[in-house]
Amino acid sequence: MANDFPGLRPGEAAPAFSLAAANSDGTVSLADLQGRPFLIGLFRGLHCPFCRRQLRQFSALQPVLREAGVETLAVINTPIERARLYLQFQPTPVTVLCDPECRTHRDFGLPLAGFAPADSTQEPQWPLHTSFEQFAAARINPGGELAEPAQPMKANELLNAKDGFELHDIDRSISESFGTQLVGHFLVDRSGCIAWVEVEARDGPDGLGTFPTAERIIAAAREVAISAAK
Repeated sequence: MANDFPGLRPGEAAPAFSLAAANSDGTVSLADLQGRPFLIGLFRGLHCPFCRRQLRQFSALQPVLREAGVETLAVINTPIERARLYLQFQPTPVTVLCDPECRTHRDFGLPLAGFAPADSTQEPQWPLHTSFEQFAAARINPGGELAEPAQPMKANELLNAKDGFELHDIDRSISESFGTQLVGHFLVDRSGCIAWVEVEARDGPDGLGTFPTAERIIAAAREVAISAAK
């Protein structure tokens, strides 16, 4: 990761969190996970089709990661009632935590991409001070599901239609507030320190929706698990 790109880095302590679980009772906190390695994916809300796909990837990976001694958590910025409704139809063995305000994302240093004012004389810089023109010019198709690369917001629209995912008012509200929230994957070792991290779109908006592969996650998790066993 570029040194000037936001986000916590390997060797730094994972920030404390305590979040309501959408598919179990009560809350899950950093303290609850003390002494155990875990993978935490901090996603946008369920309105984001790329994040839903990554949650499915997490579901497939969870047995492998658990066998390696690594717990798997997903944090979504969807209210718990809406998340619970979705998970009735799309259950997952992954612990899904809800953070509608993206406080945990901010604590992990994940940026909410922001646009510079139209009259700004500052040179655009992704992701905190980008230009609307740079974002509008981006084209993505990370999973190859679209007929051709599309502007990120259009890609969301096309994939939601493909999935038959109907946005409710709460989804639209979350998307308006946090639609440019970047996604991050963090592996935390048993001491509570970050051992591995990947943040979405670090090189620009053309990387939106591109997340680490299953093979990359498994390799990193096994390395953390081996270190934990020593």
